[in-house]
Amino acid sequence: MMRFMLLFSRQGKLRLQKWYIAMSEREKKKLGRELMQIVLGRKPKMCSFLEWKDLKVVYKRYASLYFCCAIEDQDNELLTLELIHRYVELLDKYFGSVCELDIIFNFEKAYFILDEFIMGGEIQDTSKKNVLKAIEQADLMQEHLQFIPTHFPLPWSGIYQNEDGPRPETSPVPSQPRRDAARPAELLQHFVPCLEFLVLVPQHLQADQKGTAAPLLP
Repeated sequence: MMRFMLLFSRQGKLRLQKWYIAMSEREKKKLGRELMQIVLGRKPKMCSFLEWKDLKVVYKRYASLYFCCAIEDQDNELLTLELIHRYVELLDKYFGSVCELDIIFNFEKAYFILDEFIMGGEIQDTSKKNVLKAIEQADLMQEHLQFIPTHFPLPWSGIYQNEDGPRPETSPVPSQPRRDAARPAELLQHFVPCLEFLVLVPQHLQADQKGTAAPLLP
């Protein structure tokens, strides 16, 4: 059984984590920090398997990302290595030449693909076709839900008004706009910082981390 999986960059920044055992947040951060230091300190020609505490650690580097899994002592290391590669293939098939930036900006999709592939620390389905089919169905359902209206017209909005009769006198529709309503210029002042953030984030990632746009699979 797999205990947890970590995805982190060569700069030691955690991109994705999935834990299959109950543990406090403090312990998770401590274990993740220790394991990242050990893996990043190893040379490229060293073995991808290592014994760490009472667990076996299997890791593999794809471009700028490390995929690291902690398994129990009786589990097969080669099978875990193949499991990591299959997950990378699923990401590459879904995103199309997946890179680190795809996981950064679409981390919820990476988690969803992992949940369709592994559940409770065990492989749920080894077929890439079945996993990708389930993901496509979920994406299609999400697109349909976006078109469902989140609000409905109120009785005094005029839609429910009787054509033969006038609108009731108790209608709470205001005759004049509220004086404390925000003007367009005031709203724009709140949106400008958000737009600047969206523009600066990709530039910051490209300047701070080299190789984030490199594809994981050749």
